[in-house]
Amino acid sequence: MAGHEHSRDDHAHDHTQSNGHAHGGHGHGGHSHGVSADADRRWLLSALALILVFMAGEVVVGFAAQSLALISDAAHMLTDAASIVLALVAMRLAARPARGGYTYGLKRAEILSAQANGVTLLVLSAWLGYEAVTRLIHPPDVTGSLVLVTALVGIVVNIAAAWCMSKANRSSLNVEGAFQHVLTDLYAFIATAVAGLIVLLTGFGRADAIASLIVVGLMLKAGIGLVRDSGRIFLEAAPAGIDPDVVADRMVTEPLVEEIHDLHIWEITSGQPALSAHILVTPGGDCHAVRRRLQRRLADEYAITHSTLQVDHVGEDEAGALLQIVAPGDTAAEHCADAHGPVHRAGPHEH
Repeated sequence: MAGHEHSRDDHAHDHTQSNGHAHGGHGHGGHSHGVSADADRRWLLSALALILVFMAGEVVVGFAAQSLALISDAAHMLTDAASIVLALVAMRLAARPARGGYTYGLKRAEILSAQANGVTLLVLSAWLGYEAVTRLIHPPDVTGSLVLVTALVGIVVNIAAAWCMSKANRSSLNVEGAFQHVLTDLYAFIATAVAGLIVLLTGFGRADAIASLIVVGLMLKAGIGLVRDSGRIFLEAAPAGIDPDVVADRMVTEPLVEEIHDLHIWEITSGQPALSAHILVTPGGDCHAVRRRLQRRLADEYAITHSTLQVDHVGEDEAGALLQIVAPGDTAAEHCADAHGPVHRAGPHEH
């Protein structure tokens, strides 16, 4: 047999036995994070109820007090509510089994939700930044007592909402995106309370706009982080903290392994890394044993429990597609001359 690519049934068996993940061939089963999806939904719904009730009252008080800080907080709370609703919808979609053309299911709906949350924060921060600068130049009369009392109540509400959301699975970028909305709002209310106290004690109306600018800075930071992290997943980048070159260099030290190329490491969704690679082993070596050892190492050392490894013997191919390895720089044709990414072999080599 020229190629020794492992079978789909063998793959499913190894993963189920050694890692506790029943993949069902190349599909993906449930991925446990220690918090059930139903529990996540209950905590998110609790936070949503708190936010909606308080937001309605804050809008009324904000206009009555002519406070941009309160109005901006209310606008941010609206995005909080929207982000939680979006997270709940994404969780429902992601739970659907893989079928048809969606071979991974709809797991990345959660990443779409996280990216939408990040973009919303960035757009809202731009609008509030413009309004805050305008009010710095032409400050309105602000009722400090209303601002202070409302902000203090808002702090309590947001602490309660953040606590509810902290109980959900924050390893999901989707839940983390909604949590960052609520956490930013908590910081915003603290800044607004300080501004209301300053206005009440000193009459310095610009404190309200300054508090809004502080909120804008926090929103920018959270928004950029969410867009960056979700963008890495959409662009199939390796998970943060995993260097593909380092992984390949460790894999190629495995006995009987001669070469590793076409190595790809990506995340299906947050917290679910996957890897595929083409492995060449010494002629006559037990390539199935090599594959099993490599998969165990990937699971143990990098928590990569979904790995698809095509394993072949060096120089063993009836059609001549697999050629003997040649030294780097030689003009002879090498196996997979159009390999995606660097070719890894034992000993020093370029990445």
